[in-house]
Amino acid sequence: MPEGPVSGPTTLQVLRSLETGPRGLAEEEADARLARHGPNVLPTRRTVPWPLRFVRGLRDPFTAVLFCLGLVSAGMAAWGTASVITVLVAVSCALRATGEHRADRAMTALRDLVPTTATVLRRPSAADERASPRELPVDELVPGDIIRLAPGDVIPADAQVLGATALSVTEAPLTGESSPTDKHPWTTPTGRAPAPPDSPRPHLCYQGSSVTAGSGTAVVTATGRHTRFAATHTPHRRPARAFDRSVNGISWILIRFMLLTPPLVLMADAALRGRGLETLPFAVAVAVGLTPEMLPVVVTTCLARGAARLSRTYGVIVRRLPALHDLGAMDVLCVDKTGTLTQDRPLVDRGVDAEGRDAPEVLHWAAVNAWWTLQLADLPAPDALDEAILDAAAADEDVLTRYDGVAALPFDPVRRLATAVVTRPGAGLGVHTLVLKGAVENVLELCALPDEERARLRARAARHAAEGLRLLAVATADRPARPARPTRHTPHTPHTGHAAWTPADVHTLTFRGFVTFSDALAPAAGPALRALADRGVTVKILTGDHPGTAAHACRDLGLPLAPDAVRTAADIDALPPTALAELAELAHRTTVFADCTPDHKARVVAALRAHGHTTGFLGDGVNDLPALHTADVALAPHDAVPVAREAADVVLPSPTSHAPDPANTPAPRPTASGLAAIDHAVTAGRGSGANIATYLRITLSSNLGNVMAMLTAGLLLPFLPMLPAQVLAQNLCFDAAQLAFAHERPAATALRRPTVLRPRAFLRLITGFGVLNAVADLATFAVLALAAPGPTGTEDESLFHSGWFTENLLTQALAMLLLRTTYATATRGSIAATPVTRAAMALAAAGILLPLSPLGPPLGMTPLPLLYYALLALVLALYATALLTLRTRFADQP
Repeated sequence: MPEGPVSGPTTLQVLRSLETGPRGLAEEEADARLARHGPNVLPTRRTVPWPLRFVRGLRDPFTAVLFCLGLVSAGMAAWGTASVITVLVAVSCALRATGEHRADRAMTALRDLVPTTATVLRRPSAADERASPRELPVDELVPGDIIRLAPGDVIPADAQVLGATALSVTEAPLTGESSPTDKHPWTTPTGRAPAPPDSPRPHLCYQGSSVTAGSGTAVVTATGRHTRFAATHTPHRRPARAFDRSVNGISWILIRFMLLTPPLVLMADAALRGRGLETLPFAVAVAVGLTPEMLPVVVTTCLARGAARLSRTYGVIVRRLPALHDLGAMDVLCVDKTGTLTQDRPLVDRGVDAEGRDAPEVLHWAAVNAWWTLQLADLPAPDALDEAILDAAAADEDVLTRYDGVAALPFDPVRRLATAVVTRPGAGLGVHTLVLKGAVENVLELCALPDEERARLRARAARHAAEGLRLLAVATADRPARPARPTRHTPHTPHTGHAAWTPADVHTLTFRGFVTFSDALAPAAGPALRALADRGVTVKILTGDHPGTAAHACRDLGLPLAPDAVRTAADIDALPPTALAELAELAHRTTVFADCTPDHKARVVAALRAHGHTTGFLGDGVNDLPALHTADVALAPHDAVPVAREAADVVLPSPTSHAPDPANTPAPRPTASGLAAIDHAVTAGRGSGANIATYLRITLSSNLGNVMAMLTAGLLLPFLPMLPAQVLAQNLCFDAAQLAFAHERPAATALRRPTVLRPRAFLRLITGFGVLNAVADLATFAVLALAAPGPTGTEDESLFHSGWFTENLLTQALAMLLLRTTYATATRGSIAATPVTRAAMALAAAGILLPLSPLGPPLGMTPLPLLYYALLALVLALYATALLTLRTRFADQP
């Protein structure tokens, strides 16, 4: 039978089972328990050493394909090719390992910023009767320790409340609910009113919660991996992310081409030219030529540069480099409302009377109650709602102090009421005024109202709640003054004592009205939402709050909501678990999912991914873990609970944090926080993704065109169209130029929409451009036939090799210049001196000068006649025109 609101062992039973008492543990016993139970730390992922990260880099599909080709080249004694490939693989793995190692070091620095102490009662020895409070590191807590709780404290371990004064705890990291939960010691169920629904275990505090108001003492019942916090964090196998799916798809396309190419070359040469295995080195060289050797290096460099820039400038830590691409590809971002769109701090909306009209006097009476309850009950600090009331009534503070405080009945989490007894200015000493505020239902029950009026006020309160507002009801009553009993004098209590007022005296009140509250919005949330919308990222809210509360926050932030854009967990539950397509369509149309449990959030994220969206999730609590594990890219602020940070791919700075400073300079650098930091991260991700897409588009189409031309030439020519050494030299020149893509600043148009690498779209694209490139290569045959001596123009093998070598590098340089604007119309200045421009110019120079240099003869090349250059210029002009025309046709491709 599940534990009810007050079920479980009593306080005395808990203390006896833990062999402790209200005075706390002796130091010797605490040390023994620490050795037995271990430190009070959550299980986290072990830090992966750099060498192991380096080896794991071989699991990347592109790197693995390249490594296998290197092994094949070594097996064929093509040591030059094998050496180049080995260097490229090593550089790629080293770059990735270094970037992720730096991210882990930054995460360790963030952990050091989190407060790690707790106030504990400890005795020097078992014989010592006196216990003294001490500040101890949280990891030294053990079961049986007595801890003190104050406003702002984070609950350091699971504990049971021993004593409390208006203690209120927020459990949002565990439950997702933004409303604080009232806590009090265990009491016997007999004769006790049932606990409210939002506090099923009001005598228990869980690790990761935080104290919002009041104070108390508690006994630690569980630490470390035995806490509820740790129990909710179970390892999940992460599904394949957007980058992984794209890379795997493109890799398999390349693998199929590479596996098909060598047999085709061998069979064609054997059938038409009678050649045998002597063409195998050429066939392997053709397969290597099809492979974008620099892809792992370019991809890793693009992502590492973007991640370093985010960390240096905005304090965003990218823990998994491919997650930066996923951010750029993200078109849906799911967020929790609490702590993301709002600050989890209430603001007074207004005071209204019984008819719903604005009534400032209602807010005034609520402020009187809050002020004098705080003063007379000796509370350490006001709770969140009282603080909001006093802030709203700050201009009325002089009026509040004109009242004389008589007595206070502080907030009781069972009665859900707070009462202040005051003397009104000018009312005389013979009249005391009771000012009551609290939960709507509880206040209405104590008011002198007909049943019909009470039902009408309940309905009005329900309508306000549906609008996303929290409510407190306010009532007053005048009573004859009572004699005071002696009490401590304070500056705010000029009288000599508190009158003997009890909860039984609070009845037949006059209803004054409601005070409505809204959640304080995060200042940067509105502009950040608009910026994300401008970039094509749809934001969806997955929250455990009331649908009205979530919808109200969205409207205040300017987030558009269609009539059917707000759904609840009940709509998700109405669909069977196997109806993924129906849920995907529902999630696609819906903006807000309210009343969500952690499982609901994960189901919505999975459904969005099934609908074809690249989905991110921003969460900061344990209740967000399933969704964080399900999303393409998991994001968490650095002040999130530790397990959420560990599950995140990207860690965002909090509003008060500063960017990690590797140089340890004295002046901290400001950062962007929350959704604003996501906007910067999306921009960086799209920049890296655009450069990767541009590199793939140009390299794969050029390589495919060269391979098709080589296969065709191999069938038409009596000799190999290009020697293996020439293929290697050509690849080295092109590979060196391709490094410029990692340093290019993409066009602004590339940052306006998600950058997604779609394998099928890439196949169509590179096929189109590859055929065009092959046509340009084959046109070179005609040019060589016209420019070279001899009847057919193919008698001079070295001349043919030189001409084709030069044309290949020139066409690749043209492709680098004309296809790098990501299919945007070329803008003025797009051919400026950028890294890619300089690299393309150097590549063209190498193509022209290498056959003329001393390296030409060893590579089997010879100088070309001037007529060839004139005819080649014509071919290149036609190729450039066709390239621009075809680029326009593929403008909607990645």
